[in-house]
Amino acid sequence: MSKTIFEKIIAREIPSDIIYEDDLVVAFRDIKPQAPTHVLLVPRKPVPRIAEAAAEDHRLLGHLLLKAAEVAAKLGLKPNGYRLVINNGPDGGESVPHLHCHILGGRHLGWPPG
Repeated sequence: MSKTIFEKIIAREIPSDIIYEDDLVVAFRDIKPQAPTHVLLVPRKPVPRIAEAAAEDHRLLGHLLLKAAEVAAKLGLKPNGYRLVINNGPDGGESVPHLHCHILGGRHLGWPPG
């Protein structure tokens, strides 16, 4: 099976503006931002989507959310707020089959989305 674009970014096969990484996740700026700040936080483990995460992924999923908050704060989004988005499947807006969290902020984000 071929690598997703996110696996290639994690492996440094495709250049990206990486702003955070640790042993479980990598955060980088989205190439088609939907807000003034738009960062993707991607697990190194290639879980296709949240609906396919397993019980043994609970540490990874918790880490993903905690790091999303940490990265958002690092980006200066904490005072005014931000949105975290995890898409699941085609109808949910998923374009890359590799679990990832969008961190969006820097402007008022309307509701409902999309």
